[in-house]
Amino acid sequence: MDRQTDPYVETPAGAVRGLRGRSGERYRGLPYAAPPTGAGRFAPPTPHPRWSGVRDGTRPSPTAPQPARDFGRLDMAPYFGPGWVPGEEYLAVDVHTPAADDGRRPVMVFVHGGGFVTGSNRAALYDGSAFARDGVVLVTVNYRLGIPGFLDLPGAVPNRGLLDVLAALGWVRETIAAFGGDPENVTVFGQSAGATLVGALLATPQAKGLFRRAIIQSGNGTGAFTAEQAQRVSAAVAAALGVEPTAEAFAPIRDGRLLEVLPALAGLDLRTPAARDPLAGLSPFSLVLPVQPADALADGPAADIDLLIGTNTQEGHLYLVPQGVLESTTQAEVRAFAARVLADPQRVLAAHRAARPDATPGELRSAVLGEVLFEAGTTRMARAHARISGGRTHRYSFGYRSTALDGRLGAAHTVELPFVFDLADEPWLHGDTGLLGPAPAPAGLAAQMHGAWVAFARTGSPGWAAYDPQRPTVEVLGGGGTG
Repeated sequence: MDRQTDPYVETPAGAVRGLRGRSGERYRGLPYAAPPTGAGRFAPPTPHPRWSGVRDGTRPSPTAPQPARDFGRLDMAPYFGPGWVPGEEYLAVDVHTPAADDGRRPVMVFVHGGGFVTGSNRAALYDGSAFARDGVVLVTVNYRLGIPGFLDLPGAVPNRGLLDVLAALGWVRETIAAFGGDPENVTVFGQSAGATLVGALLATPQAKGLFRRAIIQSGNGTGAFTAEQAQRVSAAVAAALGVEPTAEAFAPIRDGRLLEVLPALAGLDLRTPAARDPLAGLSPFSLVLPVQPADALADGPAADIDLLIGTNTQEGHLYLVPQGVLESTTQAEVRAFAARVLADPQRVLAAHRAARPDATPGELRSAVLGEVLFEAGTTRMARAHARISGGRTHRYSFGYRSTALDGRLGAAHTVELPFVFDLADEPWLHGDTGLLGPAPAPAGLAAQMHGAWVAFARTGSPGWAAYDPQRPTVEVLGGGGTG
């Protein structure tokens, strides 16, 4: 082995060989837990056995079982990655570091989104070159998805995907120094479902001591299902499979069969007398908790954690524009949708109409969807964290409007990611069906956002004033215009 071209690291679990490039060193497919197979898919993660010899860390790991996702005309492959790449050892991380030395650099751990059913650290959007270039060790995490990750079943530990993220953070705590990272300066960040998981970590007692800072990009601090809602999903899955809704009955069922029944959950009504569907019907899977994370921060490490949190100004556009629904929505459909997802639909619709009197019915529907899925839970989380953390909360609003899909995609869900990862000039994100559209990315926005995320990981401040619920300070990133 040529150590000059093939970097080599001794970890607590064994030796690993990586790749060296212009931005540093990359180590892929490093297992942080044993493979979840059979009944183990419904159990907590367990330590991966130590290996002998030198593990090949030059190739990506398999990915969690997941269905294909279709967003109409919009190319979301850079976000979802390759889909399901079968293999047992998918509870793994990738590490991108400037150098595997004793540098004790800031560490950032990214948790991907995908509605709790799709995604992986193999997605092109999560390339860590810019972070390594700027002196940060980036760790990207795979976790269990869908039925193995989040279906609530008697005999199974709940929220297994969240437990996987906790296990990955434990691996970082024990191992990251070998890759040049500082285990005392870890920032966990996530987007969408990944951001919701990060919010839950703030309220999880087992997370204390595992990280110092957190970033929540378009998450939902009130996105957890109640036990009654979770039981409704479990009953529907069990009925589609023709088995009892228990971990024992699910254990012998192959992963492919578990994916085949997911379409049977489309349109499942999760409204109960005590709760509305916090995900507005977009996913049948979420965390299952007795108290929403935003209301349980005192139970976890939140009071001692620096938090950067925010949303995009047109989140709902992602779910309406690619399918042509933004234009086809009628006033009656807006009223019906609002009545289904809001506790006080008339008041909320009136407020949106007052704020944007010229909005089309589709734009109103998008605004309601964005509020239900992201904005309301983000505000609740930001306020709760600011109350208990003593000025450690920073909030942002991302407003750059993508020119994709004939200029209609706008500041939709996920559009901020290329700027956070400093990839906004990549050709595969452009063109009419690319996430950022045909217009060039605005000069300086990626440097501004990526720089703010790096600064936050280093110091706990992204460069603007802390958020005060009495005098809310929200940093606007990207304005409201196009490139």
